Amino acid sequence: MDEQEALDAYSAAVVRIAETTLPSVAAVSVRSARGAGAGSASVISAEGHLLTSAHVVAGAQRTEVAFGDGSVLSARVVGSDPLSDLAVLKAEGGTPPPVPWGDASRLRVGQLVVALGNPLGMAGSVTAGIVSALGRSLPTLSGHVVDEVIQTDATLNPGNSGGVLADSAGRMVGVNTAVAGIGLGLAVPINSTTREIIDALMTRGRVRRAWLGVVGAEITLVPELAARVGSRTGMQVASVVAGSPAAGAGARRGDVVISLDRIPVRSATGIQRMMVEKAIGRRMEMTVWRNGALVDIVVQPEELRGP
Repeated sequence: MDEQEALDAYSAAVVRIAETTLPSVAAVSVRSARGAGAGSASVISAEGHLLTSAHVVAGAQRTEVAFGDGSVLSARVVGSDPLSDLAVLKAEGGTPPPVPWGDASRLRVGQLVVALGNPLGMAGSVTAGIVSALGRSLPTLSGHVVDEVIQTDATLNPGNSGGVLADSAGRMVGVNTAVAGIGLGLAVPINSTTREIIDALMTRGRVRRAWLGVVGAEITLVPELAARVGSRTGMQVASVVAGSPAAGAGARRGDVVISLDRIPVRSATGIQRMMVEKAIGRRMEMTVWRNGALVDIVVQPEELRGP
């Protein structure tokens, strides 16, 4: 394939994605106590559910979604999860077909991706680029960190948040959520974890998570301990919340968490990733390095209250 043929194939792929996906991408208009806001959303069910970013609809008192065919529908926030920066809307009226799901875990660096949304109020915009990196972390406004974030050089601007990041087959692999700098955009991945969050928002309006009550940071283990546990890093506890499950189990400031529920903990996000609904109320063994020895304590996570 010569250079012209390659460019033609690239253009044909982007055109195909735009033609099939854009009709199901909406411009979101929000009215709140703070004033007016805007973003993007995509249809995800035949019943009129739309997926967007939680920060787009934060504090929404009135929400409308506008599609490329000129239709404008009222919508309500069914559920919002600031911890993952995802939210689900329900439109009042007929919507275009849903955007097919993709799987961000199958993405590779260098792969073609297309961002669709409504940057700067310009509805129906399309930008193309590649997956620049995988596995980034994104701090949210709630103080939580979203893992496995997709980095792309597809141009994103204010208003793109909540829009679709699609792969070459037109499947949604991410939700555009942030502009980190020139030529650097981020998207919350669509994978098994976020699909569970989206399903919970659609059916219950909220996401249940577990909570231990420890705050820590990743550290490099001393060589002797690293060799013993088979990991170069662990999480050192910086503080333990009084009255928390971790405090009741005897966790201490300075402990280095090696594993939880027999799963190695290599960073602070390692524990965070395990605090899912099924962990609530379940007894879990936590192994920590304390005063030169490995110590096992039993923790029982509670349900996290509030965002």
